[in-house]
Amino acid sequence: MENSSAEDYKIQSFDADTQWLLKMALKEPASVDLEKVASVIVEQSMKDLVFSKEAGRICYTIVQAESKHGGNSNFRRYILNRLQQEFLAKEQVRDRSVNAWVCLVTFICNVFDYLKVNNMPMMALVNPVYDCLVRLAQPDALQNEEEVDCLVIQLHRIGEQLQRTSTQRMDELFCLLRDGFLLQDRPTSLSRLLLLEIIEFRAGNWKMSDSAQKYYYSEVAD
Repeated sequence: MENSSAEDYKIQSFDADTQWLLKMALKEPASVDLEKVASVIVEQSMKDLVFSKEAGRICYTIVQAESKHGGNSNFRRYILNRLQQEFLAKEQVRDRSVNAWVCLVTFICNVFDYLKVNNMPMMALVNPVYDCLVRLAQPDALQNEEEVDCLVIQLHRIGEQLQRTSTQRMDELFCLLRDGFLLQDRPTSLSRLLLLEIIEFRAGNWKMSDSAQKYYYSEVAD
């Protein structure tokens, strides 16, 4: 991953100056304003779902490059500070735009997935990630297929490693998912199918049998 060139990352949507800034941050982070880089990455992640899925990998590469060239961790501090700002305003973000909210959750979960300390998850991100997923499991969010889809995707990606940090919080999250089937205003049929699939996925120790996988994905396709 460290050997990826700047061209491997999805930064073509930026203007020429910002592309240069990001390319330099990936190669020689000490030569650019990393606080500005962190802001650029967060702001783009909150309006571009494709980029938000890529941004964790970009952050990882910059952190690795900074550590390799000077042993510093300034960029990690800047990105965590910006994430905290957006996380604290998550209800306002969701009220303004569900798409921006889904992008924010996707980005936070990707950063959790990529940025480690001594090969362990960053504990500073554990509760924010859980809080985001719990918010996606509330009755109003379960009525929205975009939010349910985001929730299920993140649990597929980081559920197993997140559970290792707190089984109790994961149990509480899945209680909310099961309760979602009892709501007076039930989720859509697609959302219910996705929720059933992720409940079965966790029950199978974060694995899905071939037969179950074929069933769920054929149902989604239909």
